[in-house]
Amino acid sequence: MARPVIGIIGNSHLINDDYVVQAAGQINLDAVRQAADGLPMIVPADPTVVSIEDLMATCDGFVFTGGRPNVHPEEYGEEPTEAHGAFDRARDRLVLPLIRACVAQGQPIFGICRGFQEVNVAMGGTLYPEIRDLPGRDNHRMPPDGTLEEKFAMRHAIRFAEGGVFHRLMGAQEVMTNSLHGQGIKEPGQRIVVDGHAPDGTPEAIYVADAPGFTLSVQWHPEWNAAGDPVSGVLFSAFGDACRAWASGALRKAG
Repeated sequence: MARPVIGIIGNSHLINDDYVVQAAGQINLDAVRQAADGLPMIVPADPTVVSIEDLMATCDGFVFTGGRPNVHPEEYGEEPTEAHGAFDRARDRLVLPLIRACVAQGQPIFGICRGFQEVNVAMGGTLYPEIRDLPGRDNHRMPPDGTLEEKFAMRHAIRFAEGGVFHRLMGAQEVMTNSLHGQGIKEPGQRIVVDGHAPDGTPEAIYVADAPGFTLSVQWHPEWNAAGDPVSGVLFSAFGDACRAWASGALRKAG
């Protein structure tokens, strides 16, 4: 059987300060190929270039990746401030309706970092602009110095709800993860179940209740060393299985 085609949402970048490209991190490509056993396809995050209908007809599932720009707060009814950082409105316009369409149809989605936040916003949730400014919260941002290995090193534990989806999938109620984010969930969206938290109470693992397909999303970065880390490998493997089931027609809604 052919590998499932897995769309990896790209990010807009400038080369030499003037040449616009759409790109996805190599570690995302490697995670999809090695840990999910899928065929990675970079999706330009711009609705003027691709349509939701064409994407859903072409791909068997989607990875909503991390990225420097944040979801614009107007998408959840708030005014932008300096703390909200940079934005990518083109990505917002593509991914938020794409997430809702996939959830409704049962097409697998896997949200990572910004993608985790996008899933929450797409379902009507809100975000804090800066977690580290909240009383009692830790600094979850990427360490400013060090090698990539040091920046993606395990930083804190995640504790899952006993008997919940992530607990059953992992076979453990607590795992160690990296931490490279500034924003986080403020109010969960409709049907968003927060199934795992960091020690300071920050939501780190969610899914969409009663969704007909795979909707697991995480605030950390499991694409780093996905083939070698047991926690990351389990997530990508389960996502890959869901994409294969979708490709085979087993999860498609009739009509």
